[in-house]
Amino acid sequence: MEDKSFNARRNFIKSSILMSLVPTLDRISISTVPLDESTNFLADMKEGKSIIGGYGPWAASLVKAPQDLSFRNSKWVDSSTWKITAVQKVKELLASPTIEDVPTVTIEKRYEFDGLEIEELSWQLPYGRRTKAVLLKPKGVTKRLPAILALHDHAGKKYFGYRKIVKTSEDQHPLLKEHQATDYEGKAWANEVAKRGYVVLVADAFAFGSRRVFYEDVEGLDYGPLKTAGKSDADPEKIENIEAYNAWSSEHEAVMSKSLFCAGTTWPGVFLAEDQVALSILSARKEVDPERIGCGGLSGGGLRTVYLAGLDSRIKCAVCVGFMSTWNDFLLNKSFTHTWMTYTPLLPRYMDFPEILGLRLPLPTLVLNNNQDELYTLSEMKKADEILREVYAKGGAVNKYQARFYDGPHKFDRKMQADAFDWFDQWL
Repeated sequence: MEDKSFNARRNFIKSSILMSLVPTLDRISISTVPLDESTNFLADMKEGKSIIGGYGPWAASLVKAPQDLSFRNSKWVDSSTWKITAVQKVKELLASPTIEDVPTVTIEKRYEFDGLEIEELSWQLPYGRRTKAVLLKPKGVTKRLPAILALHDHAGKKYFGYRKIVKTSEDQHPLLKEHQATDYEGKAWANEVAKRGYVVLVADAFAFGSRRVFYEDVEGLDYGPLKTAGKSDADPEKIENIEAYNAWSSEHEAVMSKSLFCAGTTWPGVFLAEDQVALSILSARKEVDPERIGCGGLSGGGLRTVYLAGLDSRIKCAVCVGFMSTWNDFLLNKSFTHTWMTYTPLLPRYMDFPEILGLRLPLPTLVLNNNQDELYTLSEMKKADEILREVYAKGGAVNKYQARFYDGPHKFDRKMQADAFDWFDQWL
């Protein structure tokens, strides 16, 4: 039945709103000039196409470089003063969750493989399931060695974490063999750098491996065709179940990111907090020299290197592989090729993306890029290199920064690994 009193109230409100606009409309000058090229925004954009359509040039114009907290900005003369201010602002925007105590580490298993001593470790953070990790070191260590916190990649494969860059037995999962073949030219790079005389720790990152979001812990979302793979009695290591999980977790990434924003934190902030815990665990090892610790990784590991090495001076040497470009590249060209884990809201107002890594000035930093990397545009990778060169030159540390470019797609192949390991050797 129609509610006549409700309709009457609605009509009264509508007429009141319209009446309130009459004086305003009276004062508006309505142009009758046709929208020719002189008044058409799209015509003014010329070549303004982007992944967000005609809005690209406008969005890119919102930030003027060099930004306020860019060391390239002429307002900054002393690097120490700049760094204090810039690091404080970046940490504020990252809003990392507080993890006050270094957790107790459990050694789950010890054995030897590939000429290395290996320990499977775990620890419990204040939230989520236990973090699993592996520590690799040369056999018969009797003195303190330099160490590497090896940061695994993303690759759209959240079922696996640290296992993507290590090899702990000949019985390796076929998906891991395939991944190491395509991304690492058949090498488990964490093993390879350990053989060079380093203690290497690789831990599952937030939302990967042991830290992944488990189906059975989720409510309020329909799994659809993934229900079978999500059953607790299903074999989680079956290829079809892993691929189903990876597909689901890719879709779930937007949910997680939005929820983290609602919790007052960010995905890079969570990464940073958990990577710093792993760094503390590695630093405390009796066989590790805490003054000679480096970090590095490909892709998602390169992203984590940018934030960790940029914001924690315990990292004395950094190698970022396959994750370096500019905010404008993400904005106009490539944000769709990247994880939600990349972005810290509002940070582009204060500095460009490479300048996060530049916060570690004057500590040694190597960036490895691929010329045909489909995740970035080459011109913006080159621009990022120019930015970091300018930062290191202004800080009087030209010899502490290098960037190298290799032919090929997104990868960390044997040649790149050799160059990365040589860089670690040089500085650690």
